[in-house]
Amino acid sequence: MPSFHNGAVEIAYLDEGEGDPIILVHGFASSKNVNWVYPTWVSELRKNGRRVIALDNRGHGESAKLYDPAQYSIPTMAGDVLALMDHLAIPQADIMGYSMGGRMTAWLGLNEPQRLRSAILGGIGIGGLIEGTGPGEVVAEALEAASLDDVSDPVGRTFRAFADQTRSDRVALAACLRGTRDLMTRDEAARIDVPVLIAVGSTDDVAGSAGALGAIIPGSEVLDIPNRDHMRAVGDKVYKSGVLDFLSRRG
Repeated sequence: MPSFHNGAVEIAYLDEGEGDPIILVHGFASSKNVNWVYPTWVSELRKNGRRVIALDNRGHGESAKLYDPAQYSIPTMAGDVLALMDHLAIPQADIMGYSMGGRMTAWLGLNEPQRLRSAILGGIGIGGLIEGTGPGEVVAEALEAASLDDVSDPVGRTFRAFADQTRSDRVALAACLRGTRDLMTRDEAARIDVPVLIAVGSTDDVAGSAGALGAIIPGSEVLDIPNRDHMRAVGDKVYKSGVLDFLSRRG
């Protein structure tokens, strides 16, 4: 698996296919494989004539594990995406992020709009981006618990079970969660000036309302993924077909 260094931090990535590039940024406690390869996003996008690039965020997958929350701010992690684009000499790309990756993508849309052809915010609504309803300290503590049996909070149990399933470094994830608490204000979200698609499961109680976020980001489109929660929306066919339609209209 190829990798590069952003400063001292090694970042693993995949780069497959040919055509217009799309960069995929996975969610918290996930990885490029769990979020994008196994749910067939990479193969579907390649079939649709895309060059597909996906990274393991720092602290995740095959990338470097860091244990200081200060090394996981959203601007710092978004900087890894920019560094990957620079490493591959890609001046501009469509970028799709899920959950935490969606927050990184929104930050790029606000602060580095010239690098984005479009932004797809998956699993992130007004709650996760602006109101702070995403996983908090209770999830960090669940990750640090001796075992799943010691975790009683339902959201904490969900993320702990997911981290165990993906064989993640739970201490690094706890540091990441504590470091990525920076939110976006409504005024900042309203200044995002790239084409945006917001795609959230209709039963996702982690992301918050996609429609409410769509009302803030000018010109954005909203895609409701029926009967899917935060964990099960990722590979949904409605999500995939909606993204492919959105991308086809960017050409």
